[in-house]
Amino acid sequence: MRFILIFIIFFGIVTDSSFARPISYAGGWTIMFKNDGNLNRVHAHFSPTHKLSIGHNLEYWHDEEFILNSLQINNLVKRWNKKNSQANFYIKSGIGLAYSDKSNFDGEIKLSGFTGISYDWENRSYFIKYQNRYTDADKIYDAFMQSITFGLAPYQGDFGDLHTWLMLKIEHKPENKENFEVTPLFRFFKSVHLVELGLNDRGKFLFNYFVRF
Repeated sequence: MRFILIFIIFFGIVTDSSFARPISYAGGWTIMFKNDGNLNRVHAHFSPTHKLSIGHNLEYWHDEEFILNSLQINNLVKRWNKKNSQANFYIKSGIGLAYSDKSNFDGEIKLSGFTGISYDWENRSYFIKYQNRYTDADKIYDAFMQSITFGLAPYQGDFGDLHTWLMLKIEHKPENKENFEVTPLFRFFKSVHLVELGLNDRGKFLFNYFVRF
């Protein structure tokens, strides 16, 4: 039943829609490499409009020992453009197959899906982002996770400069025994490139790279 709900939401987004942002400019491509204490991820997507992106998502979850291979669609529901700030609300969903390497599920392949929301607000000095995701891969994995990220820019660069952010990410996984993770990180971006580097409170390294063209 939960998977059916994800399925409906996923295709509902497609019908309604007939720099680390999940959507680029119209006609733009984005490639994302994300690596942290939870998973390794590669996500490439194309944005036919400024409100929609469609792409391929490949993830490997460390502790759960499974691969998620999916089609992902991101939808910009609302954007607030102010004189000195911007805010965005997205829905991000995917559907595909999960393959497990873990104990009793070794070799299992299950239909899977996920959906979640993302909200961010920023100006030239401050940044805040909340996002969540519910993933259902039958017996392989079935869980909810959420995070909030705060950012501070130590200086305001001009167009074309190297921009730097000091950030703090707090993740919450209600199903886990140790259900909070805290990751201080640095974000650098220039031109079409963005890099994030961090280390969480459990000694796990974070490295993310985004390129847009």
